Amino acid sequence: MEQKLKGTGWYKIELRVLFLAFGCLLLVGGCSDDESIDTTYPVISVDFTEAFPKQCSGINKGEMFTFKARFTDNAGLGSFSLDVHHNFDHHTHSTEVNDCDMDPVKVPVKPFLMIKNYSIPDGLREYEADVDIEVPGDVDSGDYHLMILLTDKAGWQSIKGLSIKIN
Repeated sequence: MEQKLKGTGWYKIELRVLFLAFGCLLLVGGCSDDESIDTTYPVISVDFTEAFPKQCSGINKGEMFTFKARFTDNAGLGSFSLDVHHNFDHHTHSTEVNDCDMDPVKVPVKPFLMIKNYSIPDGLREYEADVDIEVPGDVDSGDYHLMILLTDKAGWQSIKGLSIKIN
């Protein structure tokens, strides 16, 4: 029996297992509960005076409006995107507590749709977004959503959904 084990290279297998176990110990021992790992979501704020639009705001078609919001993060901001789309079917993903007066459900003919991404300068933990948005004059009037998506440098994302009306 001893002869058979030696012939199969059992000592080589044991050595490999030993090296593998030692490598695992190094990996586990090298890890620590590093408090610099970012696990906090970024914050979107539209509750200051200059912020626009806010929940239930009206926007005129054929005009430009300036989107303003304040973004903060504990470690570093990354980017944000804005998504404006119709809510003629009364679907919901508003994150606000109060509801807005809604027009009757309707079928879109030429709804306004805008999806744009914006970068935030590196190294900032606070940023005030200021974006001019042109609403074409020939789009459908009615209920819309403005979705704000904010991503921090670690990849955490926050979403704020506002109900707005295009007049």
